[in-house]
Amino acid sequence: MTILWGLVGEPQYRLGASDPQAIFYGKEWWRLITAMFLHGGLIHIGFNMMALMQFGPALEELYGSARYLFLYVVTGAFGFLLSAAMGNRSLGASGAILGLVGVMLAITTKRGGAFMRDLRSRLITSVAFLFILGFSGFMAMDNYAHGGGLAAGFALGKLFADRQPMNSSERRTAFALGWLAGVVVLASFVLMILHYRD
Repeated sequence: MTILWGLVGEPQYRLGASDPQAIFYGKEWWRLITAMFLHGGLIHIGFNMMALMQFGPALEELYGSARYLFLYVVTGAFGFLLSAAMGNRSLGASGAILGLVGVMLAITTKRGGAFMRDLRSRLITSVAFLFILGFSGFMAMDNYAHGGGLAAGFALGKLFADRQPMNSSERRTAFALGWLAGVVVLASFVLMILHYRD
């Protein structure tokens, strides 16, 4: 039954969990990326994938796949950077998922109407509940990764136009961002494999 919540200790570290010592002193920056694809077990990944299914499809449709990938990777990495700076060892997709929530919150501030106000209210309530759970100690949650991802997502959501690329210049920029994110993810996993026995 340990597979339900059992990836702990050395396997986490070898597979690329976010670790402040390894990141800041060992210069293993790739852990900021690999950590968001690792989970502590099936329950952990199950909850995160349910949340991703709520927010991901709508944002991918709105921004396009390339910018969506960029948003996911950057917000997740920023969440782990803040978490590691605060001394936490961590893993999971929730920093990136909170990044997507931050993007959605930014969209609701740029668009008017009752639906956007209601959506913003529901998102804020969900985020507040998540942080309360994290601070309660009832569940092992990394509020710093969540907060960092949320802040990065909100900032990027304010910066990006909330629509598909409209012309060839915007499409080139979007594809460049998507390819950059994809190459960074691939390179991070290659580095994780190369350092697996360290």
